[in-house]
Amino acid sequence: SLSFALPVTPAHFSNSLSPMFILRSPHLTRHLRFSRNNRVASVVSSAAAVRQDATLWTPAPLSIVESAAESLFHISIDISNSPDLAASYTRPGQYLQLRVPDVERPSFLAIASPPSFAAASGAFEFLVKSIAGSTAEILCGLKRGETVELSSVMGNGFDVDQIDPPEEYSTVLIFATGSGISPIRSLIETGFGADRRSDVRLYYGARNLKRMAYQEKFKEWESSGVKVVPVLSQPDDGWRGETGYVQAAFARAAKQVSDPSATGVVLCGQRQMAEEITAMLVADGVSNDKMLKNF
Repeated sequence: SLSFALPVTPAHFSNSLSPMFILRSPHLTRHLRFSRNNRVASVVSSAAAVRQDATLWTPAPLSIVESAAESLFHISIDISNSPDLAASYTRPGQYLQLRVPDVERPSFLAIASPPSFAAASGAFEFLVKSIAGSTAEILCGLKRGETVELSSVMGNGFDVDQIDPPEEYSTVLIFATGSGISPIRSLIETGFGADRRSDVRLYYGARNLKRMAYQEKFKEWESSGVKVVPVLSQPDDGWRGETGYVQAAFARAAKQVSDPSATGVVLCGQRQMAEEITAMLVADGVSNDKMLKNF
């Protein structure tokens, strides 16, 4: 995973080769009785290969590869020759698969730039975490002009309609950790009426300021109506802001939730954080239906 965890769920299987089809096949069932573990691994691997082969890949050149923070890279990909691909990106929180040369296994990446940027500039931007031995590390080592391959845009993204209109959902609490800030950036820069809500807070967690991307955008986000609350788990000396984990920082907040029925939530990043925040807010009376999750 490069920008945040995106598990390959059964929904990603094609209709012609679903998990239920595999289990119901009499021929496969006989073999599973003799060597269940090996056969399951073989069948799932074959299904994955079929799924990958069925993917429509679009070649596109890298236009920017630069450091965004420690172990994080800002990647921009030129899709100006693929207007249909750009047009398919309609909601913050959507993602795609990316393949690099000579590496069979693709990576899932959340798109960090807003849909309007793709339409106007003919580019997708990503925040990529470089992990040793991964496709991400290879991608971050490529140069401007080198070509990668992109799948079609996937996922439903953040359904902001669930927390609209702003007059009825005056509070929106946003939580992100690490590279999970990527689709949150897209959400904020797409706009969701933050300036028409009385309380919009972004709790953004990282190990320290060197690991925190998009600091240069905080003023812009604040001017759009989003209060940014950086939370550092291992801050350097001199840090006077919030410390520890995001969920603990939120629990310490003097003003958590004033009106649960008028509160929307957006979560992206580390799963434990998201689960603990969800439990905390549900206990306070916030509806689970008003929580937009991407982790």
